[in-house]
Amino acid sequence: MALRLGRLGSGPCWRAARGGGCRQLCAWSARGTSARVCRPPGTAGTLLCRGLGHSPSAGGGAWLGTGLAAALAGLTGLAAAAFGHVQRAEMVPKSSVARSPSPGRREDEDDLARRCSTFMTSPVTDLHELRRRPEDMKTKMELLIMETQAQVCRALAQVDGVADFSVDRWERKEGGGGITCVLQDGRVFEKAGVSVSVVHGNLSEDAAKQMRSRGKVLKMKDGKLPFTAMGVSSVIHPKNPHAPTMHFNYRYFEVEEVDGNKHWWFGGGCDLSPTYLNQEDAVHFHRTLKEACDQHGPDIYPKFKKWCDDYFHIVHRGERRGIGGIFFDDLNSPSKEEAFHLVQTCAKAVVPSYIPIVRKHCDDSFTPQEKMWQQLRRGRYVEFNLLYDRGTKFGLFTPGSRIESILMSLPLTARWEYMHSPPENSKEAEILKVLRNPRDWVH
Repeated sequence: MALRLGRLGSGPCWRAARGGGCRQLCAWSARGTSARVCRPPGTAGTLLCRGLGHSPSAGGGAWLGTGLAAALAGLTGLAAAAFGHVQRAEMVPKSSVARSPSPGRREDEDDLARRCSTFMTSPVTDLHELRRRPEDMKTKMELLIMETQAQVCRALAQVDGVADFSVDRWERKEGGGGITCVLQDGRVFEKAGVSVSVVHGNLSEDAAKQMRSRGKVLKMKDGKLPFTAMGVSSVIHPKNPHAPTMHFNYRYFEVEEVDGNKHWWFGGGCDLSPTYLNQEDAVHFHRTLKEACDQHGPDIYPKFKKWCDDYFHIVHRGERRGIGGIFFDDLNSPSKEEAFHLVQTCAKAVVPSYIPIVRKHCDDSFTPQEKMWQQLRRGRYVEFNLLYDRGTKFGLFTPGSRIESILMSLPLTARWEYMHSPPENSKEAEILKVLRNPRDWVH
């Protein structure tokens, strides 16, 4: 069955009709749609949430609003993403009904409270501080990652239909904290984690040296360099071997020199790791991300796609972790607002790029052999995250980092077999060929 999914920013939204099983897709409207909210433990009742569709509205649309390379959480992947990559992403500049505020309450305060009420829990930063600096990029980015976390969690919980997300709010004694949401051992998902972190403090001298090695000459005072880092990161491992694993991560980093000069950049990406190759799924995933990138320039997707293939390389195996997607770092041009809008657009593409694929395959039949191959491929996923992912490695050796959130990216189960090699011309050999030789999926 072909996946006939509307372009980003146009046409109807899409969902799977449960009456026809996971595979049936139909058009729908996001307006007025309700869904079960992924509630934090200890809460009860059913709340209304926006549907899973995509809105073309640029002013806070119907669902994502203003919307660890492997598991961004706390200082971990954020700092590593800031330090670990030599390349820089560059962009070329591009030549709803409002709710009435409550009596005696400013409209902007009412709007912030309304937005925050849709999150999995309250933001990491106090609302008074967010209200004090509404135009600051730190405020805009925190609201975006909180909204993204909530919408992805609700989309996943709706697909699973059985399990809810646990909501774990944590603090970092050095400054800031985060919110880790995990759904585990559900009907569809073996493990799905969506983590937000908003951290601040002083970078160490070693961290500053890494930044200087990338061409960032930063003036420190008494060996200290104030920083703020925030992001949302997710890794999703379905049970069915025909439903692929997906990872996404979007982040913002800011440092301030002793003379008050500030440096900032964005990073992130989204990638797919299937157990078996389904060309329709691969084309849909990459086309959705390309359409998001194309809104900001025709050269962005090809560059980010190649960057993703190069980054997620399991060198000792000669394989990529998956079939790629997009990846970028050090994005600090042409302006902070334009860079933020690119990140915002890419974050909005997460649900429409992935959820239809999971719905299509969540009830596929599979054999014990196919399940075993899934476990072997998850072993490769573990190898990359622990051996090569700079975010995970940096986090594991950083004082004050939150180990549970760093390792959120790992699957519940994985497998290693001595000298395992799939038969020639098998479905297992087919995916290996693609992992060893990345393809262009959209041309």
